[in-house]
Amino acid sequence: MINIELLKDYCLEIGVKLDDDALKYFDIYANELVETNKVMNLTAITDADGIVLKHFVDSLEFLRFVDIPEGASFIDVGTGAGFPGVPLLIARNDIKLTLLDSLNKRIEFLKSVIDVCNLTADFVHGRAEDAGKDKVLRETFDFATARAVAPLNVLAEYCLPFVKVGGYFVAMKGSEDETEGAKNAVSQLGGAFEDTVSYKLPNGDGRTIVIIKKISQTPTQFPRKPKKIASAPLE
Repeated sequence: MINIELLKDYCLEIGVKLDDDALKYFDIYANELVETNKVMNLTAITDADGIVLKHFVDSLEFLRFVDIPEGASFIDVGTGAGFPGVPLLIARNDIKLTLLDSLNKRIEFLKSVIDVCNLTADFVHGRAEDAGKDKVLRETFDFATARAVAPLNVLAEYCLPFVKVGGYFVAMKGSEDETEGAKNAVSQLGGAFEDTVSYKLPNGDGRTIVIIKKISQTPTQFPRKPKKIASAPLE
């Protein structure tokens, strides 16, 4: 379905080399995404080149700016159709990936993708604010990531509770720099800004990756209930 050479060339531009198995799995993933999207709302982007650029390459930009040790543990919070977690796993099948989403239909879709691509991942059906208080999941991951439209101070409250001290929360955002408005929230949650990188996708769309290091444990009152987070976001 997708233009494999286009994906390969785009990835080489950002310093990511995909082997033949990875390229095959990305094609399978794209087909599964488009077919399932006919009966379930997964994505507004369904054209082949759009999937390559705005889902796959956009997710893989993570690898350009973040050093991931072999075997690192990841949780993709609010993963939706699997971005950025599944593309990262296809490119780096040594990582230990957990995909978290509140909608079970999406989790079932992701299980199917992981299975057909002969990969391994863990799945959590639940809300981030509940899972973030689960002793099995809380402060156990090397990396938490999210590619979402929520403001950075809100994302930090959902994601930082999953990260072990010394690990990282990496937010994949649009072109606006939200760090100034989230500094106090990140500090309250046990994090510290390490780097913010602005860059452009091959088509010129602006993006930002925010890298936050976990320097101390997240206080037990976080994450709060979603209504509280929405009505009184950390400032």
